[in-house]
This record gives sequence, C-alpha cells and structure tokens, in this order.
Amino acid sequence: MEIKKDQIYTFKLNSGEELVAKVVDIDSDHCGSYYMIDHPVSIAPAQNGVQMIPSAFTLNLEKTGRLNTNSITMVFETNPEVESNYRTATSGIITPEKKILKG
Repeated sequence: MEIKKDQIYTFKLNSGEELVAKVVDIDSDHCGSYYMIDHPVSIAPAQNGVQMIPSAFTLNLEKTGRLNTNSITMVFETNPEVESNYRTATSGIITPEKKILKG
C-alpha cells in the first residue's frame, strides 16, 4: 500500500499500540525513513467499543511529530467511521453523514 500525504492512516506499532494520525509528509535522513504526522491518537478499548486518547499528553498541537517507519509493523486504511470521529476530535469540525438525496 502506498502511503500518501494528507491522508489518515491506522498504524500498528512494534509496542502493540494502535495509532491513528494524518500523514503530512514523508521523508528520510541518516537515521532512516519516517512519516511526519499531525494529531496522533492512540486507540484504546472502551466499554462501548474503542476510544481515542492523545498519544502524548504534552505534545505541541501546533507542530508535526515524526514517526519512524522502523517502529511500525502494519499500516491500514482507517475505517471510515473512525476517520470521521478522528476528524471531529482533532479539528472540531463535524463531518455530516452521507445520505442519498431524494427529490
């Protein structure tokens, strides 16, 4: 699967943590390749499904973070419902439900 900029992905990390984040850039340097990500949230089990919690409580939300590709075991396209909830949680913008318009 090709990872594209400005898309939201689900990452399974070496630690077992599941992370949802928007990839804003893809780069590499002498330390390896990495994704620059915005608003990373961890997925945790909850009573009625799953919940999103900040991946780091002290991160600066005005700046991007760096996710080293060596720490990733799997990458998935994010479930549409989770992606919509992620967008709402990280931007404050509520995504309307897609409906068929009837005349």
